This record gives sequence, C-alpha cells and structure tokens, in this order.
Amino acid sequence: MKSTDVAPEGAWFKSSYSGAEGNSCIEIAPLTSGVGIRDSKDKGGPALVVSDTTWHAFIRPMRAGQING
Repeated sequence: MKSTDVAPEGAWFKSSYSGAEGNSCIEIAPLTSGVGIRDSKDKGGPALVVSDTTWHAFIRPMRAGQING
C-alpha cells in the first residue's frame, strides 16, 4: 500500500527510535486503526499498517533499553 493511501503527508513524522545517522529512518503516522510505518527516504513509496498492539510490542523493548534503535 502506498504511504499516500495510508495517511496525508502532514500526518507522518520521524520516529524517535530512528537512527541518528539519517540512513535508517522510519516515519510513523498515527491512525484510527493502528500505526502507519514508512521509509523516510521514500515518502511516496510503500507503507505498512500495524495495529496499536503490534506497534507497542515492537517499541516496548526499545523503551526498556533491550534493543538499540
């Protein structure tokens, strides 16, 4: 699914868990049905949509310091 079909451009923002180097960045968009995820270098490209539960399961280890984002 194209990111433009998931959410309007203004809804996307760089995740605080993206790498500081700028070469491994993702952007996320909060949705009523979950979270949109896309590559920040390909704004018109594909996007994933995951449930809120899946997103929180993904970021929980990062918040706990178990995974280095």
